[in-house]
Amino acid sequence: MTTELNDSAAVLETRLAHNVHRVATTLLADAAGRPGVPLPALAQLRDFLVVNLRHHHETEDHDLWPQILSAAPETAQGLDALTDEHHELDEALDRLAAVAVTDGPGSDEMIRSEMHAAASAVRDVVHRHLDHEEPILFPALRAHISPAAWTDFAQQVIATTPPVAGHLMIGFLDEVGTSAEVQLVLKGLPEPVHPLLPAMRSQAVEDLRVLREGS
Repeated sequence: MTTELNDSAAVLETRLAHNVHRVATTLLADAAGRPGVPLPALAQLRDFLVVNLRHHHETEDHDLWPQILSAAPETAQGLDALTDEHHELDEALDRLAAVAVTDGPGSDEMIRSEMHAAASAVRDVVHRHLDHEEPILFPALRAHISPAAWTDFAQQVIATTPPVAGHLMIGFLDEVGTSAEVQLVLKGLPEPVHPLLPAMRSQAVEDLRVLREGS
């Protein structure tokens, strides 16, 4: 899953984010079905997904859609349909967030079953939604969002992203993008974060290994 650097930064960065969402939601659904994966690892990925998926679609609905609509009112019907799907995603995320990961006799199997069902629902909604969104959004980004407007939007997204297991985003980006693409995305991070990236990458590699292989 890679993109091309000759595309607009808006499309490149959005496609990378979408591919992270595809990979991460698939991983949680798969990992929840494997007894060898520790519950804290599942909970960490779950929490990462819930906050990042919510934040991603909220910034689209509240900030990006109005910019596109201002330049291209004819996109209203398509964007409204995507916002309706965001509401569907919120309902699935509520169910996923409600899975209580607690210790107790006989609770492990029940937690994994609930997590697997809720994560599978989120995965299905996300994959279907992105397949609907990209044919509408990518042309709109190319045609109606200037490089300066995208930079402002992307910086606002970074500044307001909840700090929940942020190292996983680095790990997933490394998986779905080329080194040049990932470098382009990460250069927008606040300067104090840059020295932390090697440690974040190392932690992400280990945490993703546990999710895929078990402890």
